Amino acid sequence: MGWLFHRTTKRFVTTLGAIGLIAGLAGCSTNRATGEDSFTAFMSPDQEKEVGAQEHPKMVQEFGGSYDEKDLPRYVTEIGNKLAAVSEAPDEKFTFTVLNSAVINAFALPGGYVYITRGLAALASNEAELAGVLAHEIGHVVARHSAQRYSRGVLTQILAGGLSVALGSGASEIVGVGANAYLTSFSREHEFEADMLGVRYITRAGYDPQGMASFLKKLRAHSRLQAKLAGRSPDDIDQFDFMATHPRTLDRIEQAQKAANVTVSANPELGTVRYMTAIDGIIYGDGPDNGYVRGTQFIHVPLDFRFEVPEGFSMVNQPDAVIAQDDGGAQIVFEGAPKAKGVRLDQYLSRGFSSKIAITNIENIDIDGQEAATGYADVNMKSGTKARLRVVVIRHGENAYQFLFIVPLANVDSYNVALRRTTYSFRPLTKQEQQKYHPLRIKVRAMNPEYNLATFIDQMAVPREPADTFAVLNGLEAGQLPAQGSLIKVVIN
Repeated sequence: MGWLFHRTTKRFVTTLGAIGLIAGLAGCSTNRATGEDSFTAFMSPDQEKEVGAQEHPKMVQEFGGSYDEKDLPRYVTEIGNKLAAVSEAPDEKFTFTVLNSAVINAFALPGGYVYITRGLAALASNEAELAGVLAHEIGHVVARHSAQRYSRGVLTQILAGGLSVALGSGASEIVGVGANAYLTSFSREHEFEADMLGVRYITRAGYDPQGMASFLKKLRAHSRLQAKLAGRSPDDIDQFDFMATHPRTLDRIEQAQKAANVTVSANPELGTVRYMTAIDGIIYGDGPDNGYVRGTQFIHVPLDFRFEVPEGFSMVNQPDAVIAQDDGGAQIVFEGAPKAKGVRLDQYLSRGFSSKIAITNIENIDIDGQEAATGYADVNMKSGTKARLRVVVIRHGENAYQFLFIVPLANVDSYNVALRRTTYSFRPLTKQEQQKYHPLRIKVRAMNPEYNLATFIDQMAVPREPADTFAVLNGLEAGQLPAQGSLIKVVIN
């Protein structure tokens, strides 16, 4: 406490007042999951429920809506309720939601709202693996980790800036911090505690706790594959999906299993057949509302367009943009251009595209009968290299879209023809194409002696790395043959 004496007297009095206020708020509560004291002064259980109820519809909308095919929500809810019933809050109401997102993720909001994505459901291979994910998130809720994190944040503000931030704050102000506040990473302490509680709950429910470890291995393998597809180092795994918000290691899972101090049943359950039956036929990867990557082509049926990137470019479909890049440092970004709606496209490039980048050599062009304009600017990249940014904006129906072609300045000429082809490949779909393209789906097969590895890989309809994708989906090492009689996931069109 010596640091207090280096502050002004006024600040010292303010700090003492804050401490007094915190004491008056009965800031420590007993953690029902661990029996230890927890600081939750600034978010009561009733406020947690109000926050969750108000943020739940926003969260569902942000992640593409709920996914209701195959009666998957009912199945996930059954597993979730089974786990919640053996937690320290068996009477608390939980709401389990499957989100219509290909991104592999899971999280929880205060008040008992637990989410998994269909992308995560496609990666798991049995009930024990999914139960481990749900139990981890239930652990966050039961231990009131969001309330602890929020309360610590408020305390920090009080100590830094006085008492005013704590006065009169009701649930409406807590909700005002936005859902993203509950999606950021928990502390290492909270993540470990959620793992420990997760092990406790799945073991009590009769599941094999090794499901948590086997799913973690799949997550890490999936993240390595995504890094590879994005042109990054396979070791750059924490940038992708679940691993970014749930940094975990097998050692920590093993420590959590020891800390849970529960006895595993003699015949713990995996629930493989039930699980594989439940996910047989669910969408894999991008849904129709997000468009499809098919090799070097991108097709968006609801918005009625397609385009093609050059050979050698790796394409990734993100929520707000399609990004393609090659080994030579060139990049293509395709995105919406809402500011170009209702204005002349050449004027958009000169005045509306950017306040920091001056687009020059602007000209109006025609792309398959559609109004378009293009221009360029030479820019400095963060890496210190110079690049040419060429912008092509296209009016398509009532919407406008733009290509951003970013090429190292020294190599501009070598990309001209290929990127010009990409520009003029943008066009509406034919009626046949509108009927042809559908989402990819998970199909469950049974391994038998007549099959070899090529039998399954040849069925994989993914545009890139089918062998690696097959291995990751099924928890196999590269080149490993599935065990006889096992159930296997392939991706079909």
